[in-house]
Amino acid sequence: MAGGLGFEPRLAESESEKLRRHNPPQALCRHQISQLSSLWCRPNPTCTVAAKIFGADMVPPWREEEHSMQAKVTKRVVDGVEPREATYLVRDTEVKGFVLVVTPAGARSYAVDYRAGSGRGSPKGRLIIGKHGSPRTPETARVEAKRLLAEVAAGRDPATARQKDRKALTFDDLIDLYLSERVNHKKASTLKADRGRIEHHLRPLLGKLRAERIVRADVERMRNAVTAGKTVERIESGEKRQSGSMARGGKGAAAQCVPLVSSIFAFAVERGLYADNPARGVKKAPVRKVERFLSEAEITRLAEALDEEAQRSGNPYPCAAIKLLLLTGCRRGEIVNLCWE
Repeated sequence: MAGGLGFEPRLAESESEKLRRHNPPQALCRHQISQLSSLWCRPNPTCTVAAKIFGADMVPPWREEEHSMQAKVTKRVVDGVEPREATYLVRDTEVKGFVLVVTPAGARSYAVDYRAGSGRGSPKGRLIIGKHGSPRTPETARVEAKRLLAEVAAGRDPATARQKDRKALTFDDLIDLYLSERVNHKKASTLKADRGRIEHHLRPLLGKLRAERIVRADVERMRNAVTAGKTVERIESGEKRQSGSMARGGKGAAAQCVPLVSSIFAFAVERGLYADNPARGVKKAPVRKVERFLSEAEITRLAEALDEEAQRSGNPYPCAAIKLLLLTGCRRGEIVNLCWE
């Protein structure tokens, strides 16, 4: 019947259609965007339609109960977001799961939302990639998000892997374990020398590295750095220091540091912490050994000087110990600790 009157039936025009017909998209103000947003909020919005109408960086918020919106995360979007009363997300339209997290304080961080497993029943997880700013940009964060999502697709949980990384031993931790459990058999003088090399060379050069990730090249770089004197301590003029406490570096120190690192890792292998010793086979820095023997004339002068010192001091024992060292070739500790029996 309506067709006989010469016009097509028309449905009642909705409020959103009226607003769009009288206000082209390019002329919409923020108030009108807010009005459309309230009309369009549905459980399953189509973000591509919204993006075509408003532009990628002006998509209206959706599902406010989840405090999130959708847009392609670009530098313009990141710079333009403003803090709200509650933390909210900007979900990337290019990489599903890649989000920008904006806090009430205005902090902006990149993260990945994912399901650890297959199926809707799998637990949800969120892994923070890092805060916005150098070195994190939307582009680098998106690349990292793709890498993490690839791990999820392969059946791995990146959050669990990160927790294991945080619990993993650093070389500093391994050194502490070595000093507490393995050095009881060492002499005090040897242990003092080892502690000096550890504090002056090994901790500064290797301490922050994860022990399980240290490879032969890292040990070789440490050796070269000590040889080049990069760990040498500089003392200001007039400053006092304890005798024997200054790191000098050089080939001799480097030659001692390599076997010390090897001993620490050998201890770790025995404890079952690691399968291999990365310091095994690393060549020591070449050290030129110097051996010199006193001539008969020099021995005579030394003996005369020792006799004069014994008479002057009235204590013959130090001079006798030196003569005994000269005649026997024993170590100082062996002579000093000799007892009459």
